[in-house]
Amino acid sequence: MTQPYPFSAIVGQDDMRLAMILTAIDPGIGGVLVFGDRGTGKSTAVRGLAALLPSIERVESCPTNAETLDDCPDWAELGSTKIVKTSTPVVDLPLGVTEDRVLGALDIERALTRGEKAFQPGLLAAANRGYLYIDEVNLLEDHIVDLLLDVAQSGENVIEREGLSIRHAAKFVLIGSGNPEEGDLRPQLLDRFGLSVEVTTPRDIDDRVEVVKRRQSFETDHAAFMKRWRAADTRIRKKILAARNRLSETATPDATLRDASGLCIALGSDGLRGELVLLRAARALAAYEGAVEVSQGHLRRLATMVLSHRLRRDPLDEAGSGVRIARAMAEHFGPTLAAAE
Repeated sequence: MTQPYPFSAIVGQDDMRLAMILTAIDPGIGGVLVFGDRGTGKSTAVRGLAALLPSIERVESCPTNAETLDDCPDWAELGSTKIVKTSTPVVDLPLGVTEDRVLGALDIERALTRGEKAFQPGLLAAANRGYLYIDEVNLLEDHIVDLLLDVAQSGENVIEREGLSIRHAAKFVLIGSGNPEEGDLRPQLLDRFGLSVEVTTPRDIDDRVEVVKRRQSFETDHAAFMKRWRAADTRIRKKILAARNRLSETATPDATLRDASGLCIALGSDGLRGELVLLRAARALAAYEGAVEVSQGHLRRLATMVLSHRLRRDPLDEAGSGVRIARAMAEHFGPTLAAAE
């Protein structure tokens, strides 16, 4: 089986890659929404990141990727109880998917042939402890969106129907991608994504040429290409692991807390989720960079990622969300050093 394209070999798209790295450090940030042109490496980045992450330990035959036998749900019929290492799961949720395929349902074949009631796990079981990737997330049917909202909030999938009463862990990082020209995303689902980034087709000819060259090398001389980028992927993996270990020790000064809250107030952000996610993501970034505490600089770098999809539309202000956030930061924090110079 061909290995995924190396995460470190992706040309440009720095915001998208950083956002995905931060969710790998702290999955509690809440996932990533990537809007932009087709063919800009969105799904490639998800699979590349999952491939470079450390293997997870799981019970070999457990359908929910449980780490221990005690974590396996009671309804799971285990063929093998051996603990094995496997890559971080990445599950695609296709458009037009049925509710039964997402949640799981009664195993009809077994019910008809053997007269037994048994549960057939769905995509949410397979995505537990990994990534759930939705392409064209803005075209997803409303009732499927509602299901995802419930599970994403609780971290548990509960099925009560057809004589079944089933529950299992369903904790995953939600990655959604789409083209904004094809429709908006419901505000309830927008708010569930911790980070939001926009990706565009490269306009620099050297970047485009480099993308094509790397892709050709990946396809025509796969082994040599993977070897060439293995060291860079390993460095990212080690930095992610180190950041996970440092995360709980990374301090957040009161001044930084006030900066985050003041910025959200200035932007009219609804609720407290915006500043909670901003501080959580900033702490992950500080840990990734080896900083001992979260600074205003970390907030500046992530404010657009965290808040751009949470702003109300202002009919009197035609500026985009990125411009509004930059303007609010300049007023609240003062100009950056580069701007001051």
